[in-house]
Amino acid sequence: MSSKSRVRKFNQPAMSPLLRSLTYSRTAHEPVTSAMLLQCYAALDAFRRGHGSRNLHTTLSRHLLVSQELARVGLGDALLADIESAHAALVLIDARERRDGAWSLEESEYARLCTALAILDEQLAAASLSEIAAAEAKMIEGLMRSAQAHAVIETVA
Repeated sequence: MSSKSRVRKFNQPAMSPLLRSLTYSRTAHEPVTSAMLLQCYAALDAFRRGHGSRNLHTTLSRHLLVSQELARVGLGDALLADIESAHAALVLIDARERRDGAWSLEESEYARLCTALAILDEQLAAASLSEIAAAEAKMIEGLMRSAQAHAVIETVA
């Protein structure tokens, strides 16, 4: 027999039991998703009234990226084209602001953003907080990769 004793390592769970229960609880879910949607609809309303800003544009863009990530994991994957269309509308709004110096929103862009936010609403209702957090993490990871790529291109140019 071997003289070495076999000691098992204790594996620490990735989340505490309290955090795990909150993550999968519908009680904690509703305030988080409601806050996300409120931010989106408030930003859309500000653009509709001609009071958009860079921060509101970023808010909408980030939430649409989260929606894209949720679609990629199967929550509304058939509606991915509608989400991408809304994101393209935000690109147009940004380009218009850079050209004209004012945040303006055309009716077709407003309609595309409304459709995408309705999709996000359905996704958030169906997703767990864990899935939402994973989608946000992937979105941030993608933004960081994009920023690194832009930094490399600027260094080379």
